[in-house]
Amino acid sequence: MYTNEKKSCTAIVLAAGRGSRMGTAVQKQYLELEGRPVICYALEVFQQSEVIDNIILVVGEGQEEFARQKIIEKYYFSKVSAVVCGGRERYDSVWQGLKLLADTEGYVFIHDGARPFVNEAILRRGYETVDKYGACAAGVPSKDTIKLADEDNFAADTPERRFVWAIQTPQVFKTALIKEAYFRLMQKGDIHVTDDAMVVEQMMKVPVKLFEGSYENIKITTPEDLKIAEAFLKK
Repeated sequence: MYTNEKKSCTAIVLAAGRGSRMGTAVQKQYLELEGRPVICYALEVFQQSEVIDNIILVVGEGQEEFARQKIIEKYYFSKVSAVVCGGRERYDSVWQGLKLLADTEGYVFIHDGARPFVNEAILRRGYETVDKYGACAAGVPSKDTIKLADEDNFAADTPERRFVWAIQTPQVFKTALIKEAYFRLMQKGDIHVTDDAMVVEQMMKVPVKLFEGSYENIKITTPEDLKIAEAFLKK
């Protein structure tokens, strides 16, 4: 697979979200999907991957021991080297994971734990792309026409569909690049970012290459998403 010696790859898996849109007492990443917690599906892919060498799991406050006993030990995820408490916002959680990386060599795969259908092909494409460009994000071309709305919800613009992608995770970066980008972000204070690619774009002025994810690589956010995920698994 690799033309040169493979570089070390760490996956930071985010499982600290509150999941308020799911409308359940149990956080979405711990909801059962065909008998196993949602988070297990992504962790299993990283565990078995030839690309990923190490996993850092970021969980909600007070969930560290639960994650160790009920997820990592129960399902034998031996690549998980650390479980760390995340923060209030997504970028806080990513930063908590990045701070555990002492080495600035290699690559970091940042992935939402609520995306259970990441696969080895996506990880390989991510590795090949980051190895060439230094910063990349999984995504899929939009199937729908997209409208940009004004403040009154009137259609203000219609971008060409061939230029519109729905962005997913993993998002993959050189370790030194993403650590410096997040360091600058946390120093900034006034933060308005929605994904890791945006952090690199704004803080480092580095372009982020898009690579093919999968239309099945959905993020489970609502009860409807859980039903779709169940259909994918049955298929």
